[in-house]
Amino acid sequence: MSRGPREGVRPAFRQWRAGRPFWGGLLLALGGAEVLLTLKASLDVILHVGMQGLAGYLLPVVMLLCGVLILFNPAQRLFYSVIGVLASLGTWLTSNLGGFFVGLLLGMVGSCLAFGWLPDQEPRVGRRQRRREAKAARATQPLEARTGQTA
Repeated sequence: MSRGPREGVRPAFRQWRAGRPFWGGLLLALGGAEVLLTLKASLDVILHVGMQGLAGYLLPVVMLLCGVLILFNPAQRLFYSVIGVLASLGTWLTSNLGGFFVGLLLGMVGSCLAFGWLPDQEPRVGRRQRRREAKAARATQPLEARTGQTA
């Protein structure tokens, strides 16, 4: 027998994602990956050579690592997000103006999202679920209350 629609991988992933700053960690990791990719750009594309030594590769790797650690260790998100912001700002000088601004902005936004995430916050209720609850509440009301007429 096949499983029902609510017993698959997708609801399990949603539950896992709800318990951590998913979007913040993902954006920070994507920003680090983007800066690493722009380091491999040809010399015709490079705007700012900067320090092409170890720091040019170290800071994007730190961004990528902090993003992954935020995803898999959300208890330490504050530390990782502060390190992520500092590494993102450091890529301005070391890696093509922060990966042509894209990696820098992704890293900054991701770190700020991770820093501001609250673990004990109630999960958001979807629009469909709110509509179903309102419809069920209207159906249980007496006829006079629904139509606005009084006897």
